[in-house]
Amino acid sequence: MKIFLVLSQILYILCTLPWLIIWGLSFMSFDNGFGLGNVSFVLVIGLYPVAVLICSIIAWILHVRKRRGTLIVNLIPMLWILILGVPLFLINI
Repeated sequence: MKIFLVLSQILYILCTLPWLIIWGLSFMSFDNGFGLGNVSFVLVIGLYPVAVLICSIIAWILHVRKRRGTLIVNLIPMLWILILGVPLFLINI
């Protein structure tokens, strides 16, 4: 379990560099003005490091008592990578 936690959190750290670039570029969605969709888009992208930090802390607290809960909590930031990161990567290939 510890190996999984460490490896997944290394992956999350490695994904913060592309996240920083995408987060900076996401502000271009405001070129046509402020709207609910634009603000939501930037907020969802901006919450990735917050989710990584909070879920990592909770996963390390739970890893002794609840193995299944640890897996679920630790994989929450993977949603950002799969839902936002993979399509953006495939679009730019």
